[in-house]
Amino acid sequence: MGTAPDTTGTSSSSTAVPSSILKKIILSYTYVAIWIFLSFTVIIYNKFILDKKLYNWPYPISLTLIHMGFCSSVAFLLVRVFHVVDLPSSMSPGLYTSSVVPIGALYSLSLWLSNSAYIYLSVSFIQMLKALMPVAVYSIGVIFRKDAFKSSTMANMLAISLGVAIAAYGEAKFDTWGVLLQLGAVAFEATRLVLIQILLTSKGINLNPITSLYYVAPCCFVFLLVPWVAVELPLLQENSTFHFDFFIFGTNSFCAFALNLAVFLLVGKTSALTMNVAGVVKDWLLIAFSWSVIKDTVTAGNLLGYGLAFLGVAYYNHSKLKALREKEAAERKEDEESGRLLNQREGDETSRRNESEG
Repeated sequence: MGTAPDTTGTSSSSTAVPSSILKKIILSYTYVAIWIFLSFTVIIYNKFILDKKLYNWPYPISLTLIHMGFCSSVAFLLVRVFHVVDLPSSMSPGLYTSSVVPIGALYSLSLWLSNSAYIYLSVSFIQMLKALMPVAVYSIGVIFRKDAFKSSTMANMLAISLGVAIAAYGEAKFDTWGVLLQLGAVAFEATRLVLIQILLTSKGINLNPITSLYYVAPCCFVFLLVPWVAVELPLLQENSTFHFDFFIFGTNSFCAFALNLAVFLLVGKTSALTMNVAGVVKDWLLIAFSWSVIKDTVTAGNLLGYGLAFLGVAYYNHSKLKALREKEAAERKEDEESGRLLNQREGDETSRRNESEG
C-alpha cells in the first residue's frame, strides 16, 4: 500500500509568519517599549527632583530652563554641526516670529505649570488629570474652527470630564493649587497643539522633534528667563547649601531630549494612534508604580473615575481611527475611479486612432 503524503511541512510553512512581517512587529513593539520607558523615566525623574520629600529641589522653572538649554544646545549641534536633518527652506524670520514664537510661549507655560504640579500632586493623580487632554484639544479646536462641533463627540468629552471629576473627588491628597496648575498646563498644551495645525501644518511646514527643538527650545528658554529671574533666582541665591549636581541634572536633561527623539521614532515608524494606545499603557504603569513604589494613595474613587475617563478616551481614539479609515477608503475609491476613467479615456482615444488609421 502507498504511504499517505506528508502534509506537515506544507501546513506549517503556510501558517508561519513571514520573517519580514515578524521583524516589523518586533521593531514596532521595540519602539513602543522605548517610548514608554523614556516617558516613564522623565516623569518619575522630574517628580524625584521636584518633590520636597525626595531630592527636595522645588524649582520647576529652573528645571525647565535647564531642559530647554540642554535641548537647544544638542539640537544646534545636530542641525548646524553634524547636519543630521535639514531645516525647512520656507522658515523665514517673519514666519518664525508669527508662528513659532507663540507656540514657544505656550510650550514654556505648559512645561512650567506641569512641572510645578509635581510639587503638590501625586504622579498617579496627575496622570488622571491628563486624561482631559482630548477634551481640551477638541474644545479649543472647535473654538478655532479646526474641528466641527458634534453632539456625539461632545457627549464623549463630557463622559471623560465626569470620570476625571470622580477621580478628583476620590483623591486622598487633593490640592486645589496643584490641580489648577495641572489644568492650566493641559489648557496651554492643547492650545499649542491646535496652533501647530493652524500656524505651521496648514502652511505645509512639518517639523520633526529635532527641528522643533532647534526652533522652539531657544524661544522657550528666553520666555522662561523672565519668571525665573523674578521668582526663583532670588530663592536660589538664598539657598546657599545648594550645589549643582551635573550627574542628576545632566542625565535628567538627556532623558528629556531622548524622549523627544523617541516620539519622532514611534510616530514616524508606527502611527499617532499607536502612541495614544501606548500612552494609556504608560499611564496605568505610572499609577501602579506611584501606588506600589512611591507609596502614593490610590483610592477606589480614583480608579472608578479614571476607569470611566479611560473608556471615554478609548472610544474617542476608536472613533478617530474609524473616521480615518473611512476617509482613506473614500480617497482610495476616488483614486480607483479616476484611474478607471483615465484608462477608459485612453482606450477610447486608441480606438479612434486605430479607426482613423484604418
